[in-house]
Amino acid sequence: MKKVERINIIMRYINNRAYFTISEIMREFNISRSTAIRDIREIQSIGMPLVAEVGRDGGYFVMHNSVLPDVRFTNNEVKALFIAFMATRNQQLPYLKSRQSLAEKLLGLLSENQQEELVLLNQILLFEGTNPHNPDLLDLSDLPHPMLETLIQTLLVDAYLQITINDESYLIYLLHLYREKGAWLIEGFDLQEEKKKIIPVDHLTDVKTYTPKKRTSKKKILEKLRKQEAAINLVIELGPKAIAQFKKYHPLKVSISYTNPYQTTAILKTFINVNQLEELNEITNWLLFLGEDIKVREIPEEVLKGLRERLQNYFA
Repeated sequence: MKKVERINIIMRYINNRAYFTISEIMREFNISRSTAIRDIREIQSIGMPLVAEVGRDGGYFVMHNSVLPDVRFTNNEVKALFIAFMATRNQQLPYLKSRQSLAEKLLGLLSENQQEELVLLNQILLFEGTNPHNPDLLDLSDLPHPMLETLIQTLLVDAYLQITINDESYLIYLLHLYREKGAWLIEGFDLQEEKKKIIPVDHLTDVKTYTPKKRTSKKKILEKLRKQEAAINLVIELGPKAIAQFKKYHPLKVSISYTNPYQTTAILKTFINVNQLEELNEITNWLLFLGEDIKVREIPEEVLKGLRERLQNYFA
């Protein structure tokens, strides 16, 4: 056990007892007398009000009517917390109700001057998702789909899940849970079909842990996915303007590698499934979105055809 973790646990142990001795700490945490004394002294230096009782049977007790010092925030730390709240408002995030109660508690700890500064910041700063006609700092009413928190709580127990969409169930190993274009999506490995699946959380009607008779390890799942990866058929070079566009939006599976130390040029390599019309249309639109600051090194004929048709329609 690391020292910081041990001291935190000892503090909780002490907090639940009116009286304790060094011997008790030694036995409970399997540490030497010198280590126990050093830990107690460090806990006292943090501010826990311990009173030593000398003598053969001496020990320590927590001073009555005393508590640990309040957690104190600097002005900039308070602003950082609330700007994070403002920036993620109306983003359909999990635990939104808890975040609202947390904001209320924090506001109650602040001075009037700090509260006034936050109100002013809230009036000045408008982030994506903010309703300018109702920018109440505590108005976090855009709640996510109710299955999102259920899904996260289940994931904390196990990544092997049985999910239900309407009346149909799937057995998956969850790889990622992410948000894209305003929707929460599951990227999972279908344990029956042995392939990757993308499932909108909004479509879920039930989710629970799944205990297979013979569990496939995460390592084997990732190995199977790597073998299933198709050959790269799209290679493009990006200049600084295209990189800036890439940072604004890019499909989840696409990434770039910078080709100079200043990160002003990059290369993109990926596979496009030309047999899936939706993916084909999406990549065509996205390449146009990147703009003129790209050089195409390799591209599927179907994507090139789609680009030509779009450009012809623009200038028709």
